[in-house]
Amino acid sequence: MEPRGSVLLLDDEEKIVRALGRALRDADHEVIATTSVAEAQRLLAERSFDVLVVDNRMPEKTGLEVIRELATTLADGERPQVVMMTAHATVESAIEAMRLGAFDYLQKPFEVDELLVVVGRALDHQRLRTQHGYLLSEREEDFGHYGIVGKSRAIQDVLHRIERVAQSKSTVLVTGETGTGKELVARAIHDRSAQRAMPLIKVNCAAIPEPLLESELFGHVRGAFTGATANKKGRFALADGGSILLDEIGTMGPSLQARLLRVLQEREFEPLGSERTVSVDVRVIAATNRDLRRLVAEGKFLEDLYYRLSVIPIEIPPLRARREDIPALVEHFVEKHAHRTGKRIDPVDAAVLETLRDHDWPGNVRELENTIERAVVLAAGTSLDAADISMLGARQESGAGLPSEKLHDNVEWAERESVKRSLEAAQGVKKKAAEILGISQRALSYYLAKYHID
Repeated sequence: MEPRGSVLLLDDEEKIVRALGRALRDADHEVIATTSVAEAQRLLAERSFDVLVVDNRMPEKTGLEVIRELATTLADGERPQVVMMTAHATVESAIEAMRLGAFDYLQKPFEVDELLVVVGRALDHQRLRTQHGYLLSEREEDFGHYGIVGKSRAIQDVLHRIERVAQSKSTVLVTGETGTGKELVARAIHDRSAQRAMPLIKVNCAAIPEPLLESELFGHVRGAFTGATANKKGRFALADGGSILLDEIGTMGPSLQARLLRVLQEREFEPLGSERTVSVDVRVIAATNRDLRRLVAEGKFLEDLYYRLSVIPIEIPPLRARREDIPALVEHFVEKHAHRTGKRIDPVDAAVLETLRDHDWPGNVRELENTIERAVVLAAGTSLDAADISMLGARQESGAGLPSEKLHDNVEWAERESVKRSLEAAQGVKKKAAEILGISQRALSYYLAKYHID
């Protein structure tokens, strides 16, 4: 489907304005045509256009002057794409037009089809710019509070620290239990930093085998080891100019800790098998659910590295320490997953919220979101009742003080019931049941075998 848009046509020759205007309208564009520069400037000030087609040689003003004024009077997101027409095309005028933001130019005489093609391309470009602006504004809205929901004093302290640290390049150590939102904090820091236009590269140190992690971080050259058939850029090189998140940093082995310490000190490294030193300008954010100070005391983590990483520490409180945030989190997750599944879910009943507040949430915010997501997916109607919630492990009694065996039993009961109910909803079709649960068929087969479900 060809792009359609609004076009302002400006040329001092009436005959050209009529002919080009007719051709653009025949192509289903909305066209306003004028021979007056003043009229065109008034229109541009009053409304937005997708494309401005302007002649360069006009008695009142040149097209270059019109483009120059656009660049100073309208913000980038408000300016139309500019196509300049001229019978006196020179390299200098084309370069100047492009430097001022013109999309393209046409040398007279030209075929009408040439104009239609260029305008179509300009509209495509304008739509991409509009979509990019929308996504940026959406991200700004999402990260107005960085996507971190809650008004408790504990979480507000985290938000204030994120705000203060974001504009610096200091290394940050984010600590907290599993599921508290360490990656979200790292994203918030990056998206509020001066490096936000550059990438945030994530590395889960626990998920990559130790022999491969060094290559993943620093890259390698061909022949560096068996299987190294080509040069490879490491994550630090990919993050140059931006940020790198080293998640589960506490699992890193001693030799890699020493190499990482050098990177933090010197901002340089050598890829595996290479004698060439690579310099990087990268902001390091480390995250862990382990007690690094205890690991230092046990001789399992370099003391110098610990101090280099924890220039600015941010500790995220567990969910049980900010129970007053649970109702807002529940509302947020219900809305999020109802939208994703296309369901209409009523506000959660106060009694159910009280049950959720009383639960200990050993898996923290991630566990709460998983509970709400699965409850929304499996809900038979528009409301989430106590049965939907308890099915997923949020028992009526408080989780505080429960022995680990009891918590383990609750988790297994929740898994088993979730699988059984998904199979019922899918009428026994494993593929559909796996989709309902949001897991692979292989993972579903594992749970079926684990709980002896036929």
